[in-house]
Amino acid sequence: MMRWSQMYSMVEVHAEGEATSVVTDAIVHIPGETLLDKMNYINHVDDSVRRYTVFEPRGRAQMSVVFLFPPSRPDADAGFLILQADRAHAMSGSNTIGVVTVLLETGMVPLREPQTVVRLETPAGLVTATADCREGKCERVTLDGVPSFVEALDVPVVVDGLGTLHVDLAYGGCYYALVEARQVGLRIRREDARALATTGARLLKALSSQVSVCHPELPGIDFVSYVMFVDRDDEEPELLRGCTVLPPGRVDRSPCGTGNSARLACMHHRGEARVGQRFTARSIIDSEFQVSIVGETHIAGKTAILPRISGRGWIFGFHRIGLDPSDPYPLGYVLSDTWGEDLEVTQ
Repeated sequence: MMRWSQMYSMVEVHAEGEATSVVTDAIVHIPGETLLDKMNYINHVDDSVRRYTVFEPRGRAQMSVVFLFPPSRPDADAGFLILQADRAHAMSGSNTIGVVTVLLETGMVPLREPQTVVRLETPAGLVTATADCREGKCERVTLDGVPSFVEALDVPVVVDGLGTLHVDLAYGGCYYALVEARQVGLRIRREDARALATTGARLLKALSSQVSVCHPELPGIDFVSYVMFVDRDDEEPELLRGCTVLPPGRVDRSPCGTGNSARLACMHHRGEARVGQRFTARSIIDSEFQVSIVGETHIAGKTAILPRISGRGWIFGFHRIGLDPSDPYPLGYVLSDTWGEDLEVTQ
């Protein structure tokens, strides 16, 4: 007879290549009234649920785990929290597209054709998703994201073995360090994925000791989540090539929604993007998001943009995990062959 505890059913979904396991049936208690409170609890008090679901053998480095919660605000239909290799994060465009696809195609939220609007509470704030639906399929999800803004441009960062790199720091739902791939002699292509991941991890480690960020209105969002390598072709100015590196050292398969929100904020600040202008964001595997700026606002005196991100998600599997009481690895494990050498971010 099976003696499992902590049983979670998951729906596997990917958004333009980036995989998410959405926990659909668990009642997990994370202290905190809001999703931001819950994120901070996991990151600062007890992250056992993150380790249990994300680490091997139940999880893998190239994924996120999302837990659904009843929203704490009346204008939201659902809430969710993103767990990754290093910590819980405030927002993710690809994960949000995956969550909306799962909510609609499993019937957790009624799917209405031709469009269904789903309002989601995240630690970063309210995200409104508009899903194009046909014949029971969620064909495309368009996100109106949270206000995104520049923290600082052309910040010098000294990286061991690389010298001084100049990065832009910007917020797009998480804080990003954006750096031109040419600064490190790389291109955003599949064969450079390992080098981009390794270099990005080294840069992120350097950033942790040399720069500080803090959202002016959301306590706990006070760290650079990711490094995003960027590239742009003068012959195709509306094509944004990018590659986000996630701790402890792997690349985002999708074009990255929050990363492109931060990137658009930097472009807007420099006069390279205007309200209403549309761009195609392309990932390292050539998948695409459509991205644009739909308005301007202010956050604590800072000029901010209102980003819009559009992409597709596909459900590809279902599974259940559990814990046998005799299992010697109740919180899982990580090894450098898969999770990279900089393991202190996960241990």
